Amino acid sequence: MAIAVAQSRAVLGIDAPRVTVEVHLGGGLPSLSVVGLPNTAVREARDRVRSALANSGFDFPSRRITVSLAPADLPKDGARFDLAIALGILAASRQIPRQALTGHTFAAELGLSGELRPVNAILPVALQCARSADPLIVAESNGAEASLAGGAVYPAAHLLDVCRHLTGEARLSPAKRSTPVATPIGRDLVEVIGQRRPRRTLEIAAAGGHSLLLKGPPGSGKSLLAETLPGLLPPMADDEAMESAAIHSLVDGNDDPTRLTRRPFRSPHHSASPTALTGGGNRPRPGEISLAHHGVLFLDELPEFPRQALETLREPLETGEIRIARANRRMRFPARFQLIAAMNPCPCGFLGDQTHECRCTPAQIQRYQQRISGPLLDRIDMAVEVPRLPPDELTDQSPGECSKTVARRVAAARDRQMRRDSCPAARLAGQRLRRQCRLDGDGRRVMEDATRRFGLSARGWHRTLRVARTIADLDDRDAIQASHLLEAIGYRQPIKP
Repeated sequence: MAIAVAQSRAVLGIDAPRVTVEVHLGGGLPSLSVVGLPNTAVREARDRVRSALANSGFDFPSRRITVSLAPADLPKDGARFDLAIALGILAASRQIPRQALTGHTFAAELGLSGELRPVNAILPVALQCARSADPLIVAESNGAEASLAGGAVYPAAHLLDVCRHLTGEARLSPAKRSTPVATPIGRDLVEVIGQRRPRRTLEIAAAGGHSLLLKGPPGSGKSLLAETLPGLLPPMADDEAMESAAIHSLVDGNDDPTRLTRRPFRSPHHSASPTALTGGGNRPRPGEISLAHHGVLFLDELPEFPRQALETLREPLETGEIRIARANRRMRFPARFQLIAAMNPCPCGFLGDQTHECRCTPAQIQRYQQRISGPLLDRIDMAVEVPRLPPDELTDQSPGECSKTVARRVAAARDRQMRRDSCPAARLAGQRLRRQCRLDGDGRRVMEDATRRFGLSARGWHRTLRVARTIADLDDRDAIQASHLLEAIGYRQPIKP
């Protein structure tokens, strides 16, 4: 029976489902057809494979060749199946042993000369192969990225090299996993002059993973403060680093191992569309909120973003993922990001400023502030005013604390949270929230008074408790005290426009 089977993997979001490539040589006029929901790039594999086999010294069978990509209802795209199709044809025509394909996974594009070319999104494929202990054969250019997954990866330069490896004539050398070297992240907090309260807010946000809104006039240092946040955050755990790298692999590849040591920092322009933020397209790709997974999403000039784009943030802020539905497929991209936003108090930026007169009318100010909906503001844990610095502070040469000093306190508080709850305080929910944020009599009176005076919603109540829990952890206290609650409540007042 002239049939052979090879294994490859498709890419569906950050998942890489297995694809079985079945090749059958039958009677009839010579032809090659590919079935199993292939897109144009997959159908074009017919010509690439034909030329690659001929230019590598193999015989292309003059028979009716049928290539089936199973499961048939899974959409297939890209040229990642070229190598598996070519090897299936060689095995079906007995030019290489059929059993040699067993246990391997192949993911590479073929050039017309038979050279192996890299494909995008190789890291999700390598992660799945590492979990199932399947050796993965890829193009040389994909070797460094695929090796990050830690499984058995064999880079090859040419189709002939793969065939020699499979037949035992000349074994391929496995790729060595690169050891990432930690690199500096973002701006250093020592660059921030003054701004004691915003600096304190940044420390709390970093320790508990809280979202933060910075409000202030132009030039007060909002962007600089936001850019220092990545340097305050603890390093990513191994599984977090691999998830983040896998998402970036879907977009631009990831052959830089130092990315595993850096939390993402994404800062899209305020003209970004909803699709740019959430992801999507005909071939759904992750957007900015997924590229910021386990890192920071900084939205400068928040009211200038399209209203529809901002509203797409509401679901991932609560669930930590974004779901994209299309007519023929549904995809899930993780989006557990930390939101940092900045805005001016009015269109001209000088409302309430002591040195510049505001030129905006009340109607303009109201329209500007109402561009951010109440439900979105309610999902932001903290907000702080970033005032313009007076001349005496600007000329003060005494440096503040550097990022390393603050990061040590942040790491101690985050470690306390992870040992106790296995998650940052910002993600406490349900029974864990009630257990870790239990209030005494004074605490209940403080929260009840704040709810009456400031109209806290149930969501606002819970987010205030989470911030107070982080402040208590920074203070190395097991119980939340009234002082922690009062400070947390103070960070919710500037949220209302």
